[in-house]
Amino acid sequence: MHSRSILLAAASFSAVSTAAWADALPQSGPATTRVDDVVVTADALGRSGSEVVSSVAVLRGDELIQRRQSTLGETLTGLPGVNSDTFGGGASRPVIRGQTAPRVKVLTDGSALMDASEVSPDHAVSGEPLLLEGVEILRGPSALLYGGGAIGGAVNLIDKKIPTRIPENGGEGVAEFRLGTADNEQAGVVGLTAGAGSFAIRVEAAGRRTDDYEVPNFDEATLDGSFNRSSTATLGLSWIGSGGYLGAAYTEQRSEYGLPGHTHEYESCHPHGSSLHCGGHDHGDDDDDHDHDHDHDHVPVVDLISKRVDVRGEIEDPFAGIERIRFRGGFTDYRHDEIDDGEIATTFTNKGYDARVEVQHAAIGGVRGVIGAQTSRSDFAAVGAESFIPESRTENHALFLVEEYVAGDWRFEGALRQEWQDARAQGRPDVDHKPFSISGAASWTFTPGYMVSLTLARSQRAPTAQELYARGVHLATNTYEIGDADLDVETAVSVELGLKKTEGATTFAASLYHYDYDGYVYARTLDQFEDFRLIRYSQDDARFTGIEGQITHDFRPGLSATVFGDYVRAELKGGGGDLPRIPAGRLGARGDFYQGAWSGNMEYVHVFEQDRIAAFERKTPGYDMINATVAYDVPTIADISGQIFVRGTNLLDEKALNHASFISHLAPLRGRNFVLGFRARF
Repeated sequence: MHSRSILLAAASFSAVSTAAWADALPQSGPATTRVDDVVVTADALGRSGSEVVSSVAVLRGDELIQRRQSTLGETLTGLPGVNSDTFGGGASRPVIRGQTAPRVKVLTDGSALMDASEVSPDHAVSGEPLLLEGVEILRGPSALLYGGGAIGGAVNLIDKKIPTRIPENGGEGVAEFRLGTADNEQAGVVGLTAGAGSFAIRVEAAGRRTDDYEVPNFDEATLDGSFNRSSTATLGLSWIGSGGYLGAAYTEQRSEYGLPGHTHEYESCHPHGSSLHCGGHDHGDDDDDHDHDHDHDHVPVVDLISKRVDVRGEIEDPFAGIERIRFRGGFTDYRHDEIDDGEIATTFTNKGYDARVEVQHAAIGGVRGVIGAQTSRSDFAAVGAESFIPESRTENHALFLVEEYVAGDWRFEGALRQEWQDARAQGRPDVDHKPFSISGAASWTFTPGYMVSLTLARSQRAPTAQELYARGVHLATNTYEIGDADLDVETAVSVELGLKKTEGATTFAASLYHYDYDGYVYARTLDQFEDFRLIRYSQDDARFTGIEGQITHDFRPGLSATVFGDYVRAELKGGGGDLPRIPAGRLGARGDFYQGAWSGNMEYVHVFEQDRIAAFERKTPGYDMINATVAYDVPTIADISGQIFVRGTNLLDEKALNHASFISHLAPLRGRNFVLGFRARF
């Protein structure tokens, strides 16, 4: 770390003090909410954070409101072990411990989103951050229940689209408006819930408009193609009784955003065996450090529409021996057009459903748990110039079980899941897999407030249709992709050791983990011409090893300080080299305060240089970030409460390259930005 980084760390740390790192959620007033106190809705047993043995992080309340960005990945970046694979201002997916889609599953209240974000990082996650009430990050046995697609973790989006209770006084609502400087952001959301008798209705609307965002020390003052326009509307209805509820909601989202770093120069590139041939140039003519002048005159645009129906229900104590039955179902009709020079170049569609039922049984000999079933189908198609994936259908069916036993200061947890997956594509062989996963965890509260935990798991994931069948040019990521229908099930054996202290003036949490993969599926680069690469989906043994942690000290009520960091190393075994796009390590300090109606925080983060790189990959330099927030709680008038806040990010206005991004050197992160926001509840 250079001298300026050290000075900045000291200055920011001494200027203000801080609460916990993202999973300790700052609120105005003394009732600060911590993850240990929050019920984790995606946990099958409905436990709080302190009761779940495996790793969990929760983002709610003021912290979520102030950290919101235009994409899900950017919103979550900064949570323990969480990064994002940014793609301009319109798309970014969560990266958990160095892994992203298809090993990180994004859920909406436990049901899969069913969009096209797993296929490519330029495809937006269809969840709208403005409409979220909370976000949960699960790993280990809790994530295992959501399938092989959650082998790296699960991200559960919590919303209010389907009411679960009748509001007091017959109605309640929320409104939020925000303005940003670096991209001229204009955004707002309104949500209303009304109820009478046993019925409640929910109406939501959100809109966002941003221009190309400013980038410091780059070729241009703004990043071409980083604009974003989106609108979302939801209508939900529920029947709510004394022993449960049943509801449904319809959501329609429309979005238009640019694709930065796009060029047509490589359209003619094609493979000759394992070599790349591009317009008369072979790979031998290439210089890995070649700087290419990209055409910014015609930026491609994604025009997206997603129509979704959600059905949710719960029954409490339906009969003897059963404590709860929970049902979740989602039906999605997704489409986006990639428009180039005013013409539709490629159309991606995904129509499918995902449904699951969970039955929680009463304790048997001290053991309580959940047994469940899940079924899903996805009909995916890409038609046009970049139809690198043939029309395909993927069906998945699963049975799962999670059980828990508590004995004094010890807590034991186990889970298993059996899947049956069938993938079919036009003109390609059908592929069937039967992945099986099992995990176990134990925690020991060896003294009040201190807990040590150990998690062991053997997880399997079936290859996706893209990994099996892809073949063609994918200009968004500057690649020619080749799938392999002979890919086998991917198996990971993982171990995680955790230690945390949850009581007293000083609290901390740390995790050390190791994933050992047999047959890890990855995009192996075979050849490269300038910025364009030939990749083939291949299998090799691999390992991921990392650490993440934080320590917080409360100096007095309303004043605290935290130091945090995370690091992951991912490599192929047998001297095969490092894996691509692994986020660099981070180290930082943060301060939080509240005094009466005022609250705020200041955060310094140093992201280290990433020089452990895969073949054909480029290093990314380290950088420093300082972010700060000041908020004021407006006095309540006629049952209307509100908060005004100002948040500044990248206050140093540093040029920052995200190593986890496919286009890290073509699309730096946003420059200095200030957001002014107001939120009211009534």
